[in-house]
Amino acid sequence: MNMVANGIRYHVERCGSGFPLVLFHGFTGDSSTWAPFCEKWGSCSKLLMPDIIGHGQTESPDDPVRYNIETVAHDMNAILDQLGITEIDLLGYSMGGRLALTFALLFPKRVRKLILESSTPGLVTDEERNLRRMKDAGLAKLIKEKGIEPFVDYWEEIPLFASMKRLPLAQREAVRKQRLNHSPIGLANSLLGMGTGSQPSWWEHLDRLECEVLLITGNEDHKFCTIAEKMIKRLQHGTWVTIEKTGHAIHVEDGEKFATIVSDFLNHKEVV
Repeated sequence: MNMVANGIRYHVERCGSGFPLVLFHGFTGDSSTWAPFCEKWGSCSKLLMPDIIGHGQTESPDDPVRYNIETVAHDMNAILDQLGITEIDLLGYSMGGRLALTFALLFPKRVRKLILESSTPGLVTDEERNLRRMKDAGLAKLIKEKGIEPFVDYWEEIPLFASMKRLPLAQREAVRKQRLNHSPIGLANSLLGMGTGSQPSWWEHLDRLECEVLLITGNEDHKFCTIAEKMIKRLQHGTWVTIEKTGHAIHVEDGEKFATIVSDFLNHKEVV
């Protein structure tokens, strides 16, 4: 279905029934990221899967300011208002995890449980954020000048996704096809407006979260394991699970294990 939130047309997929579970995909992903989990989670949860601004079938406005992560969180809040949903469980992967954390901090009464896959509260110092914004601006320029395919070629080779090379060819081709199907301006502006360097640092706000929080990382994703180790010390009600033989995109690399961990957390079972 399509919905308009604060002037932007969003595409939202739905499946299942039960307590609402909102799912935010990562950069270069879309709502179809979560389709394989509809059967497992849909028996207990009503899944709401938006294409984040600049991705999938959602609009890709020309102004990168419109992609500001707090503004997008307000868009998500407006969508929930239109659907008459007051409280949700919320799961986000990577960029979607940063959006999920932002949403939970801005609208804490709406989030019952929060799941962050391979995510971060942002960069701590102004210097780090400035350097990251410069890097993202360079990637945005690449997309605008060269198009999607050269960018995806580059993106597939960054160390963060090295473990995905072990996936079967058909699975890797499906991920590549999804990435290539995006609007160049949407991806470029997502980097400029919603990149890690553009968002606020939420490190000093983590202790404000009163909901249960589950952090999931892959043991081969050393950077985000280090981030999770620091995050867990600041959370009131945090659990951290690391999945063996996976990297950044755990839901792709070991979907069965990922689905079980999420399901157990949502259904109040011990997470191991």
